[in-house]
Amino acid sequence: MAIKIFRLWETAVKPKYEGGILLNPKITKVTSDIEKTKDRIAEHQSRLRELERLKTELENSEIVATVRSVNIPPADLEAFARAFMEQRKSVPVPDLTAIQSAYTEENPKEGLDVEG
Repeated sequence: MAIKIFRLWETAVKPKYEGGILLNPKITKVTSDIEKTKDRIAEHQSRLRELERLKTELENSEIVATVRSVNIPPADLEAFARAFMEQRKSVPVPDLTAIQSAYTEENPKEGLDVEG
C-alpha cells in the first residue's frame, strides 16, 4: 500500500523540475497549454495552405472551362483576351456616392452603406 501512495505522490504531488528549477504547477499547466495551442495553430496553418491551394486550383479550372467554352482557336485567344481587357478599361465605374444620394432622397429612412 505504501508503494501505491508513493506512486500517486510521484505523479500528482511531486514537484516538477525543469533544468534544475522547481516549477509552479500553474506555470507547468500554462506551458503545456501553450505547446498544445502552438500545435493546433500549426495544424490550422497547414489546413489553411491546403484550402488556399485548392481554391486556386478550382479557380484555374473554372478559367480553363470558361476559355474552352468560347470555342476560339488558340492562335486567336491572345487577341480575344487583349480586346476583352481593353473593353473592361473603357467601361466607366459608377459613382456610388451619387447613387447613394439619389437613393437616400427617395428613401430618407434607409440608406446604402457605401464608403467612398
